[in-house]
Amino acid sequence: MTDDAWEGGRGDREVPSQDEKGARGGNMVSPTGAKRRVVLTGAGGQLGRALAETFREDELVALSHADWDVTLPPPPMLAPDLVLHTAAWTSVDGAESDPQEAAAVNVGGTQNVASLGAPLVYYSTDYVFDGRKREPYVESDGPGPLSAYGRTKLHGEAAAGERAWVVRSSWLFGPTGHNFLRTMLRLGAEREEVAVVDDQRGSPTYVGHLAEATSELVALPFGVYHVAAPGECTWAEFAEAIFEEAGLDTRVRRISTEELGRPAPRPAYSVLRSEKPETPVLPNWREGLRACLDTLTTGS
Repeated sequence: MTDDAWEGGRGDREVPSQDEKGARGGNMVSPTGAKRRVVLTGAGGQLGRALAETFREDELVALSHADWDVTLPPPPMLAPDLVLHTAAWTSVDGAESDPQEAAAVNVGGTQNVASLGAPLVYYSTDYVFDGRKREPYVESDGPGPLSAYGRTKLHGEAAAGERAWVVRSSWLFGPTGHNFLRTMLRLGAEREEVAVVDDQRGSPTYVGHLAEATSELVALPFGVYHVAAPGECTWAEFAEAIFEEAGLDTRVRRISTEELGRPAPRPAYSVLRSEKPETPVLPNWREGLRACLDTLTTGS
């Protein structure tokens, strides 16, 4: 999810720097006790970095975009036991103007990753829904993406194949990369007021918490899971919380999506919840915000 919900913001393509096998993932430790070999795509992105930390005890092969452009066939000799696929085209507006390129990454790239033949975690988005519902979306709700970006991510879910965990999450933020929190901190230090959209509602999710949940998820059966932080807010409310927690006096001027004037349509309501009791539960988004700010402050 790109941080393009404020006036003057621009969504940029994130550079993807990147079973009991069968019906159930299990912990996939070999009978000999050898470490499982985990391939991570998009290792340079915000989620990729968080996953690299969480899966550091595995034999981790962390691949940046320079190591593997996923629109091309995979490099030889990877032979993974598990694949964490985060490399993606994430610019919502960019996908609207260049849907073929977005599909090449989000659909074709996922097909290439799935061709490795290993159990796969595919990270999807709340933007597969149209936002017309006014209560949280669960896994059995039918998708209806409004944008080219949402359509490519939905088609990517299918491209991941049957031996996959499809993880839908929302409004990702972390201490690195291109995201709403980091942009608000920068603008808050530069400006007295920032205009932010107040008619889109979702659940901001800290990548560190999502990465930890992923380590639990791969012991569950394959399927679609909604893994987003509890609680909900608008982008404007999220910005206000960021400034409050960071001790900044910056004012938030609430504006509409129409006033912002972005090319791609966004769902007005895209809160995700899981109807599956086994799905890992994340901390509330406010806790994620504090954890992220603490990491930025301490550097750890």
